Amino acid sequence: MLDRCLELLRPGLQGESPVVVDATLGLGGHTEALLNTFPNLRVIGLDRDPIALELATERLAGFGARPTPVLAVYDEFDRVLQELGIEQVDGVLFDLGVSSMQLDQRERGFAYAQEAPLDMRMDQSQGKTAADLLAELDVEALTKIFRELGEERFAFPIAKRIVALRQDSPITSSAQLNEIVEAVVPKAPGKQSGHPAKRVYQALRIAVNEELEVLERALPQAIDALAPGATIVVMSYHSLEDQITKDALRKAATSQSPIELPVELPGMGPTLSMITKGVERAGETELSHNPRAASARLRAAKKLEKDA
Repeated sequence: MLDRCLELLRPGLQGESPVVVDATLGLGGHTEALLNTFPNLRVIGLDRDPIALELATERLAGFGARPTPVLAVYDEFDRVLQELGIEQVDGVLFDLGVSSMQLDQRERGFAYAQEAPLDMRMDQSQGKTAADLLAELDVEALTKIFRELGEERFAFPIAKRIVALRQDSPITSSAQLNEIVEAVVPKAPGKQSGHPAKRVYQALRIAVNEELEVLERALPQAIDALAPGATIVVMSYHSLEDQITKDALRKAATSQSPIELPVELPGMGPTLSMITKGVERAGETELSHNPRAASARLRAAKKLEKDA
């Protein structure tokens, strides 16, 4: 949905030296398009994955000082801007979830389709892996992860089988986890949508990287940092991310004054105006050459003037 992102961000980028934060830099595709489209633009690109950051830095080298790649989780939004001496930004873009590069690198362990160690960390230099969680958590904790973060109907029997089988051998590979899930989830010919383990992998990845907690902390920081007239664009890829995004944007777009008062209290008015009505989806043309865009859900809002 690159063209739509550029269109939504454009109104805030008409000044002499606008600044955009690409909160999920990845391999730098969105940032490259922004820099090519807006010649005076500077982009601050955040990513927690050192490998992605290195590759993006190489890709964007031809733009000189206009891109500023930063190794950071996007809930460090305020800290990064403060260290760079930036008070307000003219646009923010979040492209959430796991990147195609991370999915395609077998050794990262994000994809159920490839035999790999169960790592799933965005930053492999720190934190617990998915294998660590499978080894340490009890049935109740694993059930909660699979049910709440993966929306997996068979969360309890999957968790129970994992805890039983790890007594004999640690569960450290995608092949082992796939076999466990396939043995538990009933096969329903004609009704199965994708691999039966996909929800379990989603849940483990989100838990390992604390993705939902990070997003809940990041969005208010990004909204506060927007200059009047600037746009925030968020692309999410499952209902949990989208619900957090929807709640944060709508809260900022709603008056905080008590409903029974006839006038707006100072400082209690909405700070955002919604641009999108509901979610926007990728069109058929994009889906034909980029099937992974099928789950993308885009929301956008504009920062209001302070006296609005």
